[in-house]
Amino acid sequence: MQLEGKRVIVIGAGSGIGRCVAVAASEAGASVVLAGRKQESLEATAALLKGPREVRVLDASVEAQVAAFFESVGPFDHLVSTTSQGASGPITEMGAASVERAFAAKLWAPIFLVKHAAARIAPEGSFTFFSGFRAWKPAPGTSITSLVNGGLEAFTKAMAVELAPVRLNAISPGVVDSGAFWERLGADARERLFADYARRAPARRVGRPEDLASATLFAMTNPFLTGTVLAVDGGGPLM
Repeated sequence: MQLEGKRVIVIGAGSGIGRCVAVAASEAGASVVLAGRKQESLEATAALLKGPREVRVLDASVEAQVAAFFESVGPFDHLVSTTSQGASGPITEMGAASVERAFAAKLWAPIFLVKHAAARIAPEGSFTFFSGFRAWKPAPGTSITSLVNGGLEAFTKAMAVELAPVRLNAISPGVVDSGAFWERLGADARERLFADYARRAPARRVGRPEDLASATLFAMTNPFLTGTVLAVDGGGPLM
């Protein structure tokens, strides 16, 4: 999974899985463009990289910013986006603003990224997006999260056909200990959730960002993988 001489853009590189993907791509020899909304977080990721890197502040859900970003970045080989925003609660109580934020992060951002990057990506290049297990395992209160994850997976497959031979894939994580995302639950609830998942999942543990980073590099570098939703979930569907 070598990326020597390749230019890789990582959207969401400031933390969690995105940061781990950026580090792994750099270690594989890539020149990495770190993009996201927070300059300070991106700079912290940049400090972990030994190879060539650039830091670009970007809100991928704003089309004008995405267009300007690709005008300035120029040609590249691979793009990874971990942009995400959940929306939870009963549909009868769901506010429009929460729905719009989830749509912006998980649907509009990938649409804008593909739209404005398509003319600049190498013919043998790839896009890798992140969906999530709620696409196949909905639960009460997760209807919007299930909707946007499922929509992203469908969009990825459609673009794999439309943009061929450029490859597009989605990675569907299970429960991953990726840091700040789970802090909203509080420490006790987080540990209970992780322990329950580890007890029931065939892998007998929760995921780590490194698990997702290695899968992302596989998706980027395997020339025969496209239009695929790659489940990296410890066997979650078998629980």
